[in-house]
This record gives sequence, C-alpha cells and structure tokens, in this order.
Amino acid sequence: MNYSDMICIKWLFVLISVLSLSGCSKNEPNPQSSTSYPLDIRAADISFLPEIRNATVQFKDRNGQVKDALTILKEEGCNTIRLRLWHTPQTNHSGFEEVEQFAAEVKSKGLKLWLTVHYSDTWADPGHQTKPAAWSTLSTTDLGDSVYNYTRKIVKQLSPDFIQIGNEINAGFLWPNGSTSTIADFITLLKKGIQAVRDEYPTPKIIIHYAGTDGSTWFYDQLKNNNVDYDIIGISYYPRWHTKSLITLRSVLAQLAITYSKEVVLAETGYPFTLDWNDWTNNLVGLTDHLVVGYPATVKGQYDFMMQLRKMVSEINGGKGIAYWAPEWVAYKGSQATDGSPWENMALFDFEFKALEAVKMFNE
Repeated sequence: MNYSDMICIKWLFVLISVLSLSGCSKNEPNPQSSTSYPLDIRAADISFLPEIRNATVQFKDRNGQVKDALTILKEEGCNTIRLRLWHTPQTNHSGFEEVEQFAAEVKSKGLKLWLTVHYSDTWADPGHQTKPAAWSTLSTTDLGDSVYNYTRKIVKQLSPDFIQIGNEINAGFLWPNGSTSTIADFITLLKKGIQAVRDEYPTPKIIIHYAGTDGSTWFYDQLKNNNVDYDIIGISYYPRWHTKSLITLRSVLAQLAITYSKEVVLAETGYPFTLDWNDWTNNLVGLTDHLVVGYPATVKGQYDFMMQLRKMVSEINGGKGIAYWAPEWVAYKGSQATDGSPWENMALFDFEFKALEAVKMFNE
C-alpha cells in the first residue's frame, strides 16, 4: 500500500466518524447506566400518593415485590419528597392536615421535605393563580399580612428543608393583586412570604419557581432588581410545553446560575414510557410531537431521557438537583375511569404498577 492510499484510507475513516456523529440527535448522546452524575437533591413530587393509597393500589419494586411507593422511591435513592400545599381545597387532599401527616411520614423515613405552597385553593400555574376564597376580598396590604402569617404557620409546623413561595409564578401569584403586571405589588407579596420563612425558621432553602425557559431571564431580573432574598432557582421542564432542545435547556440553566449567582434545580419534569393509555382519561402527553428527538416513548427512552437530564444538571456549575413530578400518578381508579390519571404513561411505574428502569434516576 503506497502513501497516497494510506492517506485516502485515513480520511475515509475520519469521514465515517463525522457522519456517524452527525447522524445522532442534536441533543447529547445517551449516558451509560454505569456513569455517576452526583446531585444533592434527587426528588419526587408524590402529592397524589395519599389519595392513591385509598384506592389500595399495589405498587411493586423493580423485582416485582409489593411495597409502598414511598418505600420504593427511597430504596432507589430518592432523598427528597416534594409536596404541594393548597390553602382550603374542596377535598382534604393537598390541604394542610393531609400534608402535615404526610410530611411527618416523609421525615420519619429520613427523607428531606420540599413544600410547594400554591397560595390557592387549587392548582396554581402560569395560567391560574387564583387567590384562596378566604382572601378574595382583601386589599394588597391585608393580603400581604395573610401571606406572612400563613407562611410562618407552615414553616413553624412542618419544618421543611426546601420551600417554594408560589408555584410556577411566571406571571405572579395571588391574582390580580400579585400579578407581574404590577411588579411592585408582586414583589411586596413575594417578600412577605420570604420574610415569614426567614423570621420563623431560617434553615429552609427558599425556591422561586418558574415554568419553562422563555422569559425566565426577564422574570429573575425583576427579583434581582428588587433585592428579593431567595436561595434556589427552580425551573419546570416538560418538552411538550417548553423547548424540545436539550442544548437550549442546558444553556438557559447554566446562564441563570451564572447571572444570578444561584443554585438551580429542575423543580418539575417527566417523560413518557409509552403513548398508550391505561384508563379512559385523556393523557396530557400522548403524541410523538410531544417527544424529544432521539428519546422515544419507551421504557428505555424514558430512562435515557431522565439520565440525560440528570447528567446535564450535574454538570452545570450550580446545578443542585432534579424532581420528577407525579411518578406515582398511575391509573388508580381503574381502566374504565374517565376521571382517573392523565399521567399514567408519564409515571415511573408501568401499567401493572411495577417500577420502571427510569426510577434508577434517583440512585445515589
């Protein structure tokens, strides 16, 4: 073989390597299961579990052994439980009494407690921030006092390790008083909640929670410009509603951590292991358009996606943790229910309630 032939063969191998890399997803390659990506917070939001327990669902670990879902998650390495708290819900679910009892159980198992205070009687998110009915007629000044007293009571009685002042407060909370359309009032109410935490029990880390990446810089600029005192930036990330580019997500998270000198957590996330249904309740994520390229809705695809998120957060300077939202929200009302779970294909348990491979995302 002459020198010219050797050069041609060398460049052929280079070309093949480049083509192989370019054929991959634009998102980073899937991590190997043996790789360690250390995170301080490995959390699960299992706020539905008290209600699901009433339906006597038999969860199983990855070996098929029947166990409580909380026990399974802890054994897999979950070290923090995230619980939502509603002010006066129509049922007792996610109300103070239920959360207080569940929080005590969480702590008894040696797990950290992360409270998400919605400051509402029901779901609070970017499109819904309805004041509790008990506060509906209060002026902004009186509303601030109520926020302070309520938050201080929460911290005193539940002693959380982490606490969110509001849930996905992109456009503020306690509408209309606390809307970001009136920044001064929004900041005043936000600071009232924060002050209550600092005054009562300064140990908890305060998380300010934003949904998605679009507009996040503007939002956290408002906090910085108004000297809002908090510890952690929390970002919700779901490919269906937010960016499908993990490169964009990584860039935004890293920039937030640098710009505001804060730790960053993925406060909510999840991914489907199938696009099938296990009851007759419409699923929130159910189309291939809702997925990230390179991560199909399969058991392996779910695992690979969650490990990729964990890898990403662990590699960011200031990356603190990740929380899987509603891993226990299986089709607990039965296969014929039209008011069951719209999330059973996003759970970390299959349709037989057995833990999936993705539950290993919590492993220490």
